This record gives sequence, C-alpha cells and structure tokens, in this order.
Amino acid sequence: MIDKLTIREWAEEDRPREKMMMNGASALSNAELLAILIGSGNGEESAVELMRRLLGDVHNSLRELGKCSVDELCQYKGIGQAKAITILAAVELGKRRKEDIHDRVTIKTSKDVYDCFYPLMSDLSVEECWILLLNQAAKVIDKVRMSRGGLVATAVDVRCILREALLKKAVSMVLCHNHPSGNLRPSREDDRLTEQLRRSAEVMSLRLIDHVIVTDGNFYSYADEGRL
Repeated sequence: MIDKLTIREWAEEDRPREKMMMNGASALSNAELLAILIGSGNGEESAVELMRRLLGDVHNSLRELGKCSVDELCQYKGIGQAKAITILAAVELGKRRKEDIHDRVTIKTSKDVYDCFYPLMSDLSVEECWILLLNQAAKVIDKVRMSRGGLVATAVDVRCILREALLKKAVSMVLCHNHPSGNLRPSREDDRLTEQLRRSAEVMSLRLIDHVIVTDGNFYSYADEGRL
C-alpha cells in the first residue's frame, strides 16, 4: 500500500507525489509539480532535477515555459513528445484558471481590459483580435476571439463583431488585440479598424468604449489617448 511506504522507499522521481499527499500541492516547487506530470527522468537525472534544469533555462518563468514549442522541449533528454505536450497543457490550464478570475468583472478602466486579456495574449507569437462584450452595468458578458493572424497583422470583419455583440445583447464593447513584436504604436490599419467599428457600432446603438493593444507587460489604450 502506498500510504505505508516511507520517503526512502519511493523512487527519487516519485517523492514529489508523496510530498503532495502529505502536505498538499502548495508545498511543492514548480519543478516538483512538473516532475509529477512527466513521471520519470532520463536515467542520468531524476524528474525533479530535469525539471529544475528546464526551468533554469527559461529563467524559472512558467510564462516563458509556455512559449516553448513541443520540439524545443523535446531537445531535453528524457522529454519526448507526450511529456512535452503534457507540460504545455498544464501551463495552458494554469493560464486559463487565471482567466476565470475575470468572469463577470466590471470594466472601469483600460487596465481592467489589459488584466482580462493579458493571460490570453502574453504568450502568443501571432496577432489575435478579441472583442470584450459588456452589459449596461459595464460587466463582462463574454470575450470572443474574432481573428487569428500572422506576426504583424490579423484580418477582422466588423460585421462579425457587430453580430456577436447583437447576439449577446451587449450595450458596449472593447476591441483588443496584441502586438507580438512588443511595439505599442498603433498601425494605420489599427486606426482604420477602430474608426470603422466605432461608426458602425453607433448605427446599431452600440458603443465602442476602447481599443486596447496588448504587449508582453504593457498596453496602449485609444480611450486613454483621447482617440475615442
């Protein structure tokens, strides 16, 4: 029976499991939690040691780990495709758990918008455009991805945005997209889309209250800049 084994009787790579059973998940380091997921090391180092080395290479940042590809993780001896996918799936679940915190929040400032979308966009290598739909009290009804594109642009259909807003009975909305390059400056296409959506929304008795551009650690707000 597992509950009768002592720590010394457990294999090195299994000890985090017992530690979690005895003390809870919060008592484990990130490396130990990841070691539980992959199950075993590579014969030369335990799962915990392997995960410590991997995390060290990404500056001990789970956010940086989430940016790794399956192929990059498979470069580590002891990590095959299945283990790499498991690691990235776990990081993605952690990111989505943070998203849940923002359900039905009230949007009062551009920083509120940034906080909603940063978990979604911080690790993206391509541009995505999302719409945040709000009710009369400025509470979030839904957030919907409208397009996914390349490194520097993504095509957005204003008609599709308005359709989503009307179907969800939104009163106002916020447009949000990311710049993977880290450049906060809006492009001419960003300006064109913002103005087109603002005018079209007014015809449908909807308000575009902001367009926020997200980068890794910063954001640009059309509303804050007096451009809406």
